[in-house]
Amino acid sequence: MGSQMLLMVSIALEAAVALMAILAARKGRPHIYCLAFTFGVYVLYDTARFLGWNVEHRILSLLFLLASLSALVAVWGLYEERA
Repeated sequence: MGSQMLLMVSIALEAAVALMAILAARKGRPHIYCLAFTFGVYVLYDTARFLGWNVEHRILSLLFLLASLSALVAVWGLYEERA
């Protein structure tokens, strides 16, 4: 499988995770929206790579920082659910 095909599959999987996270969040688990945001950033980043968009690296770095913080909030919420 070529690298472009792998990237397309990755984008599709990331989008599916983001959509499923939104559906889960709508069922009373609002911290899961953070996971949807994280995977939305991944979709944006990989789509930009796939389409060759010229995006400033500082913007991507900031988005990845926000995505990491967002994932932390989501996981913390999951942890608190089980505690």
